Amino acid sequence: MHSNCGFRIFVNNMDLKSIEELKDEWTFLTKRLEAQFGEAPDLQAILFLIGVQELGKGPSNFSKDQKQDLMHIATCRLLSTYGYYELDGLDEDGWPHWKRIGKLPVLTLKEQDLVLKRAVLDYFRDN
Repeated sequence: MHSNCGFRIFVNNMDLKSIEELKDEWTFLTKRLEAQFGEAPDLQAILFLIGVQELGKGPSNFSKDQKQDLMHIATCRLLSTYGYYELDGLDEDGWPHWKRIGKLPVLTLKEQDLVLKRAVLDYFRDN
């Protein structure tokens, strides 16, 4: 997906076939991660993993607030591929900070889930 394509267009253009394909790809990814980590992760756990990857400091014992920050980092990183966020820099501790550069459309929870899962799949394919 390119940055000039909006979420709403993406979601509206998903037919049953493409939703089934997304589900199949998602199942494949979660099984691959389950083999690696010992349990099947949900979307939140995968966002956490992406956040740790983007932080670049390796595994650590993170506080509850840091875990939430890592999931936020992941979400911003994923949505940056759609042109809604860009990296603003790193703070003194090396944590990335993002700024919103596009207005996010209002989506239902199901639509949000589809968009994030597609972005996660693209992230793992490209990284």
